[in-house]
Parts: sequence; C-alpha cells; structure tokens
Amino acid sequence: MEPAAQSEMNIIPNGKGHDLGEEAKGPGKTLPEDKDQKSPQNSSPHRLQTAEGNVAESQDFLPDMDNMKTTNFTDFEGKTSFGMSVFNLGNAIMGSGILGLAYAMANTGIVLFLFLLTVVAALSSYSIHLLLKSSGIVGIRAYEQLGFRAFGTPGKMAAGIAITLQNIGAMSSYLYIVKYEFPLVIQAFLGVDTPTSEWYLNGNYLVVILSVSVVLPLALMKQLGYLGYTSGFSLSCMVFFLIAVIYKKFQVSCPFRDFSSNSTIILNTSASMEPAISYHGDRGQGSASLCSPRMFNLNTQTAYTIPILAFAFVCHPEVLPIYTELRNPSKRRMQHVANISIAIMYFMYFLAALFGYLTFYDNVEAELLHTYSRIDPYDTLILCVRLAVLTAVTLTVPIVLFPVRRAVQQMLFPNKTFNWLRHIAIAIILLVLINMLVIFAPNILGIFGIIGATSAPCLIFIFPAIFYIRIVPREDEPMRSTPKILAICFAALGFIFMIMSLSFIIIDWTTGSKNTNGGH
Repeated sequence: MEPAAQSEMNIIPNGKGHDLGEEAKGPGKTLPEDKDQKSPQNSSPHRLQTAEGNVAESQDFLPDMDNMKTTNFTDFEGKTSFGMSVFNLGNAIMGSGILGLAYAMANTGIVLFLFLLTVVAALSSYSIHLLLKSSGIVGIRAYEQLGFRAFGTPGKMAAGIAITLQNIGAMSSYLYIVKYEFPLVIQAFLGVDTPTSEWYLNGNYLVVILSVSVVLPLALMKQLGYLGYTSGFSLSCMVFFLIAVIYKKFQVSCPFRDFSSNSTIILNTSASMEPAISYHGDRGQGSASLCSPRMFNLNTQTAYTIPILAFAFVCHPEVLPIYTELRNPSKRRMQHVANISIAIMYFMYFLAALFGYLTFYDNVEAELLHTYSRIDPYDTLILCVRLAVLTAVTLTVPIVLFPVRRAVQQMLFPNKTFNWLRHIAIAIILLVLINMLVIFAPNILGIFGIIGATSAPCLIFIFPAIFYIRIVPREDEPMRSTPKILAICFAALGFIFMIMSLSFIIIDWTTGSKNTNGGH
C-alpha cells in the first residue's frame, strides 16, 4: 500500500460498526483491521473473512473495482438522482403537521407565523449543515456512528434509541390517522349516516390491510432511493391538498354556517367531537371582526404553536441515508438537496396555513380538514382531499421506517453484512409492533408525545451541535471560534424547546386539555 493511501486510511475509523458502506469494499476487496496490516496479501483468511463481514448493507449498488485500494465514503457511487433525493427528503419532512398550521397561524398572526416559520426553516438547514460537516470530517454517513465517534458507545446508543423512538412514534401517529379517518371517508363516500359493522368501515382492519399491501412491500426495498417515485406521488397528493385549500378560500363565505344547524343528520366524523359553532345573521359587528385577519396575535395558545413549528421540518434521521445513496455525492450537493426540500416545504406550509386561516380565521380547528367537514361533511372535493392526505401519510411510513431499521442494525448487528432475511424480519417486526400499538393501545400516543418532545429536539438541535463540537478538531476550530459558539447556542436552543414541549404536555395532562399538537 502506498504511504499516502496508508495515511488516508488511518484518519478514517475502522470498518467495525459502520453501516451503509462507510468503509465498504466491492466484491473481492478487504478492509484494514488495524494499522500494522500492510497489505491484503499479508492478511490471514480469518482476517479477510472478518473484514468482509464489515461490508455495509448497501455494498451491492457500489461499483466493482479491480484494484485493492483503501476506499473512503466519497468513493462510493450512489444511484439515486438529485430529484429523487429531493422527493424522499421532502416526503420525510412533510407529515400530518401541515394540517395544524392554519390553527397555529390563528394563534400567532400572519406576520409572527411567517417570522417563526422562516427562523425554523433556517435552523433546520443549519442543523443539516452541522451533520454533513461532521460526516465529511470523519468519513461516516450514519447518524449512530457519528454519535460513536463523538461519545463512544453511549453516543451511538443515544442516537439509535432517539431515532427509533421518534420514528416509531411518527409511524404510529400516521397509522392512527388512517385508523380513524379512513373509515369516515369511506362512510361519507357511501353516504352512510351512521357507522355500521361492515369490515371495510373498521379502522383496525383497514390499518392492517394497508400495512400489508402498501407499507410492507415498500419497506422491503433494499435501498431508500427506490422510494423516490412513491415520495413524488405522496408530495403530489399534498399539492392537491394545497390547491383545494386555496380554492376553498374563495368558495366558503365567512361567517359560515355549521352543518349541524342546517340539518338534523350529522355525519359521525371526528369533527363532531369538537364544540359546535353555528353562525347566524344577527351577529352584527361581531361577524365582521370575526372575519378579519390578524397580523399579530398573542394569547394563551400562542406558546403552544412554537414547538409545533419547531418540529415542522423533522427529517434529520433520513438525511445521512439519503446522502449515502445520492449520485455524485458531496457535502455541497447534499446541502442543496436539503435546502431545496426545506424551501419547497416552507412555501407549502405557509400557503396551506395562510389560505386555511383566511377561510375560517379564528374559528379554524387544530385539524384543518375537520373544519371543512363541519360545513358539509359530504363535500366531494374535501373527501377527495382527505383521501389524498391519507394516501400521502401512508406512503410516508416506509420512508420513516428505513432509519429505524438502520438504527436497529447499528445497535444489534453492527458488523453484519447485508442479509435479506434480517432485512425483512426487522421490517415485519417493526410493522407488527406499530400495528399492535395503534390497534390495541391507541392511548400510547400520549406517551409518544413525551418521547417526541424529548427525541425530536435531540435529533434536530442537540445531537448535531454536540457531535459537531466533539468531532471537529480544536486545531481547526477552537472552542471560542464562531462556528463552535454557534453550535453551543444551537444545542442550548434545543434544550429550551425540549423543556417548553415537555412543560406544555404536562400542563395538558394535568388540566385535561388537548392543546399540543405534533409538528410532524
């Protein structure tokens, strides 16, 4: 081995515990196990076998090379295009939280909401910058392995557990929405006024059917890049939602009349659990003030919207896996993928919140589509929109599952090569667990609220900052340098968001109210 290659090899951690090809070789290549291993010819068969066991799960899509040379992660050639990567990351960002942003705007005002959304988008982009820079310095594209390089095994386990709990909570909430919303949509399409015992109106059956027929096949894909097409379709569904919200702004008059005041037949929608609002013609000046937008609004609910917005761009567990499979990867190229994804979601979030708010003003509910259903639960357009949102949410589950499987692989099988049986088994076990939680323990979502309020700030703010501080050499950036000081402030901001979120959830539990909403 050439001295230059040997020197380059030594600055990269050895292959133990790495995933997705941090130091993988193509077929027939070996990995260095320690510094005094001079060449593959001097390696014993046992050492060659051990090295090959460290090949990452994604080695099959890497190019074969005839020469025996040390490989850094920048040598790998992913197959996912720039556009597909944008779709995947955008789909990871886009969650059900978009349905609650109009309610957030109603409690902050248009200008304050825009300011907060802009700040959060910029912070998310900065957080991804920290992850990518740390990844580039040590040659690792696994969140868990960044934790290992920064703090050893405790850092690796903390990152893996946070990703697992955060994404299991997200997947459970998505399927929870399917469980309760899908039967109502079918019921409305069929014109059934009261629920029946038919199997296709049973949310538990529908969750299982969708998990087996849609989520599982997509989750069994070997590489995340293959989901780019479904991610594009998922985002198209949310674009349809946005177009419908804008269209309805010019169709719904304000003040609107509640459906329950026009008919004795009330469809059993989840909106019926909310307090009914019926507007009449004698409201006078009250109606006019009720239909006027507010630029700034501070009330008891304003503080609750800050965590909702802070977690609106959660995608950080998916960043490094997408980076791994990006064609012609570089830090700048992946940062562009992240910036474009965040920018697209930023405009979609703002437009959905703005036109949803300008339709119902202060009477918008925490779930925007429920407010439309209170006007006419049989509105065909809104029913199609609800179906589109359910489709988008369902197609997001496989995207969110990939980092969980990777985290499990990192924590339990760090030195194992790709194995289809293990790959399939982890996906099935995760889906069975999530389905059981959704079907038999729906109240567990309250526990996941606590977990999300803890893990989300860690994954977005705290871990990227402290990993960056520990990984970047002090010779390059002293602790008093501007980048390190900014990273320290960023981590402190994460702790503030965590304390705020946990405080609001505890207040809700003690008062019996339901003011907090997940931002994802």
